[in-house]
Amino acid sequence: MESHLVVLLPLAAVWLAAGWLADRLPAAEQARELRRRTGHVLALTATGLVVTAAVLAVGLAGTGPTTIDRATAGLGLAVGPALVVSACTVRRVRRLRAGAGAFAAAPLTPAPHGLRAAAAHPLVGLPPQVTGLAMLPAVIGSLAPDLPTGAAGPAITVGALGVAVIGVRHALRHSRLVERAAPPAPTSARTAGALHV
Repeated sequence: MESHLVVLLPLAAVWLAAGWLADRLPAAEQARELRRRTGHVLALTATGLVVTAAVLAVGLAGTGPTTIDRATAGLGLAVGPALVVSACTVRRVRRLRAGAGAFAAAPLTPAPHGLRAAAAHPLVGLPPQVTGLAMLPAVIGSLAPDLPTGAAGPAITVGALGVAVIGVRHALRHSRLVERAAPPAPTSARTAGALHV
């Protein structure tokens, strides 16, 4: 096994776990459960961001082909989505955790539809999932170095289509939960009077 996989495999596992848990946030039916899940997502994303930044800092400061340098090269695709996680996802999950905490005093308080809609926002689940998926090519390339070079093009296409499908799924789920959270449209007395005339 390649030595830099000791760094890449746990880091990929952290990002994939963060993406999986972030995807499950809208399924929380109780406020206490939503608060607990957001805590797990925050812990995993913070771990992923700190380790990713540390590997990049050490790798970019290095002078020779060390284990960390090879791991840094494998993080090339994951840097962009990780930046989106740090700029958008962490802030949204922290606000979501605070909102769920306001309802979590009673153990069986249901999670409001508004909080579940916020949990389903594409910027909550998609960036950690994309970060985890972006690390897979480096891991697979290190585990199976004999893969044909022509496989890169189809793999990138399949990966891009997979990300698009995940993004559409997040957007549809968010829209559905936003509709549930919206208050019912008020009935107008003027409209009712006009119908009786």
